[in-house]
Amino acid sequence: MLLVSGELDAVAQFFTVLIIFIAVLALTYYTTKWTANYQKGKLSSKNIEVIETYKLTTNKYIQIVRIGEKYLVLALCKDTITMLTELNESEIQRLEESKEKGLRFQDVLEKAGIKKSKK
Repeated sequence: MLLVSGELDAVAQFFTVLIIFIAVLALTYYTTKWTANYQKGKLSSKNIEVIETYKLTTNKYIQIVRIGEKYLVLALCKDTITMLTELNESEIQRLEESKEKGLRFQDVLEKAGIKKSKK
């Protein structure tokens, strides 16, 4: 009888840990989604938009930025920001609408060569 009681305790402990693990995963998922939406709302602006960023070295970037109606090319370094030139809207090539909305995680996996298996 003692052996059966010990096995039941082990099974109960396993399911308790499994339920806690699933709850922590769910809490982490929803907290991450909430934080991402919150940050997206904080960083969104009608007048300032980063169109494209190109990394030159570890701390040096070139960005095309729309500020109001003007398009500026900026050089960003560790301690400085320098305006290189101003562009016309006709000189800018935009990405397709679907890419501006962002990729789904499944699209990233398929691009990496990991296909979703059908059951």
